[in-house]
Amino acid sequence: MRKVAIFTMLVFLSAFAVAPMAWSADTIKVGFNIPLTGDIPKVGECSKYAAEIRIAEINGAGGLKVGDKTYKLQFIYEDNESKAESATSTALKLITQDQVLAIIGPQSSKQAIPAGEVCNASKTPMISPWSTNPKTTENRPYVFRACFLDPFQGPVVAKFASEEFQAKKAAVLYDIASDYPKGLAEFFKEAFEKMNGPGSVVAFETFTTKDKDFSAQLTKITKSGADVLFTPQYYDEVPLIVKQARELGWNKPILGSDSWGSAELMNLCGDGCKGYYFSTHYAAAGAKGATKDFIDKYTKKYNYVPDDVAALTWDAINLLCEAIKNTGGLTGNIDKDRDAVKDKLTQIKDFDGITGKMTFSPGGNPTKCAVIVKISDKGEFEFFKSVCP
Repeated sequence: MRKVAIFTMLVFLSAFAVAPMAWSADTIKVGFNIPLTGDIPKVGECSKYAAEIRIAEINGAGGLKVGDKTYKLQFIYEDNESKAESATSTALKLITQDQVLAIIGPQSSKQAIPAGEVCNASKTPMISPWSTNPKTTENRPYVFRACFLDPFQGPVVAKFASEEFQAKKAAVLYDIASDYPKGLAEFFKEAFEKMNGPGSVVAFETFTTKDKDFSAQLTKITKSGADVLFTPQYYDEVPLIVKQARELGWNKPILGSDSWGSAELMNLCGDGCKGYYFSTHYAAAGAKGATKDFIDKYTKKYNYVPDDVAALTWDAINLLCEAIKNTGGLTGNIDKDRDAVKDKLTQIKDFDGITGKMTFSPGGNPTKCAVIVKISDKGEFEFFKSVCP
């Protein structure tokens, strides 16, 4: 039913939108489909802040040179409120009314999957910096991502738990109503049981979005004999889970995923999260080269260290700019130019991003490494080890 509704809305808006086929001869418009309000506003804030730094640099240097012409960039930020339906309507607005050449975002899979359906149907390139669920790009040639996938991330955490903590039994707690944690929990379980035998995930507990009381699930987990707890939840949910787990007597490692990586996590969790580990896309503490340059610029302007969402947004913008430049020239026909950008994105090889080197192929998913981060006694996200495909 959702697909039918989206298709109907798309046809309706396309038929009645007053949108010329040609776009401005001097400006390239890029849309940002991000959560500026809702459950995870810090994700939208970090995305926008990274984008503001990058556009100021590009336009300040004269613009983006494509073939023999130089264009100014215009970024259009739209709030998807961290809702699937808003992400869909936002994508439609950016495509049909604003006539953007491409879209950055949504960030989380719950919004990126339905928005990706709209972008692909409209033949508009979309790059999700942070969505790791396979469904975001699956059978969608116009949809890309700047991050690794959950079928890679889940086994990375499972292997880390087995090797670093010699864990033979694991517990998982996740939101069954959200695409990202549900998919990642299942990939972790499959990988951990492949390493440690059937039934080695001794507790596989669920809750539903907006739940605040996890005592029943955590009581089962505490009594299960598990050596580690894996909870692939967002930064605003982790502190409550950690607090309740400790109150119920859990004193073993708690592991997380890239959704932990927000700059807001330690403000909300404090000492409770120190010493824990999570898989992510880059580590700010100890960064060097272009990554450190980005962190320094961001920190100086906004007074806090950028998280992985900000870094991945930076990479997504640069990937898009690289693809636009590689077209060799834009025609001014929005449909033809969107197709050309899509084609060039699939051809990017060995792109040197601040979150790692990336190579693309048809399918929209980059080949890149994951990072295991340790939350230090200072509350910093420290590089612990790198895991590559």
